[in-house]
Amino acid sequence: MKRVFDFCLALIGLFISLPLWLLFGLAICLEGRGLVFYFQERVGKNGKIFKSIKFRSMKPNAEDGIGPIQAKEDDPRVTKVGSFLRKTAMDELPQLLNILKGDMSFVGPRALRPMEIESTDSSCAKNIFQIPGFEMRSTIQPGLTGVAQVFASRSLLREEKFKYDLWYIDNMSFWLDIRLIVKSILTTLKARWDI
Repeated sequence: MKRVFDFCLALIGLFISLPLWLLFGLAICLEGRGLVFYFQERVGKNGKIFKSIKFRSMKPNAEDGIGPIQAKEDDPRVTKVGSFLRKTAMDELPQLLNILKGDMSFVGPRALRPMEIESTDSSCAKNIFQIPGFEMRSTIQPGLTGVAQVFASRSLLREEKFKYDLWYIDNMSFWLDIRLIVKSILTTLKARWDI
């Protein structure tokens, strides 16, 4: 039932949001050089790697010389258009295609990169496969939104955020998904997502 719901909602979302795709694509092109879309490796269900698609919100080659560092508030790599896209989570709109393909769900743990330096710890990139709780959280599809995305502070370390994901797995229900989707839409309309 969850897969059917995801597929139908993603299809409706794509149809309704098409004008926004054109508007955001034009804004990204007008701000500077670089591609409109950004493809990035993410970890899906059972540790399977897939290509996530997002609107580009950072300057081209933003990670050259520094590696995969998690974005943070007032990040100099984020463009002006990108700042708006991130605060409204509209940079993730193209992930509706990932939902249609079955790489993602609407609600679930965040789709993370295999290796990334956390914004709170710039020492070295962490392999998420080795963080306690990863194995359990990877038993379901990652989500466009979820308990950790909605309720956890961005500054929390991954293993703390994983606890939110594990709570979701233990309490999954259709109505919980609806509540999280509605909460996410309200946060988007208020432009209150952490960068």
